[in-house]
Amino acid sequence: MFDWLKKKLAADEPRGEPPPEVLGLRLGGGVELDPLKLSLLEGQVTFEGAAGTQLIQAVGRVILDESHQLLRFYTDDDGFIQVLLDGGTTDDCVAEVKLWYFYQTRPIDDDPAWEALLDRELVQPDWTLNGQRFTKAWDNTRPVAMTETTWLKDGSCSETDQFVMIYDRPLAGDAVEVLMVAAEEKIHQQQAERSLIISTGIDLTPTDFKFIS
Repeated sequence: MFDWLKKKLAADEPRGEPPPEVLGLRLGGGVELDPLKLSLLEGQVTFEGAAGTQLIQAVGRVILDESHQLLRFYTDDDGFIQVLLDGGTTDDCVAEVKLWYFYQTRPIDDDPAWEALLDRELVQPDWTLNGQRFTKAWDNTRPVAMTETTWLKDGSCSETDQFVMIYDRPLAGDAVEVLMVAAEEKIHQQQAERSLIISTGIDLTPTDFKFIS
């Protein structure tokens, strides 16, 4: 598993509330991706060698507002499936599904570097990654702040503050590759652990994946 993800999922405390589930995706379960979808995107997207079968190692939830939340199902393939829910927590409320892969992590070691990241670096007109230009997808001039609660298999939880900006670029046909740039801060043993996390992702349709028990 990606080294940064191991640190992110370090348990802080037990939590009585069970981890959320949707579309059959659940902690300890698995997911199968459509091989045709992956083969059509091969050579176009940044991530490589996506596994057809992936096991869910942890589940994260971000409450965006009263009506919207994100569920993130972290897998053993250095990525996660993210589900946007609109108006509730059932399958009928699913508005969007994306497959994300971690590209890079960079530790932020001091306060000036952290402030510069939040004030100037995260939000730009565009972002170049691996020779490809991604254009700013949101209108905001500051990164979007959110807090993720993450459940582990042993029933414990951790919380991470995130400051996020999204970029995208067109692919062949109507497909789009999305870039997420996130400054993340986790308080562990009264110490702030900060990182810049870069991930790339694609949209998934209901026929692109299925859950396995």
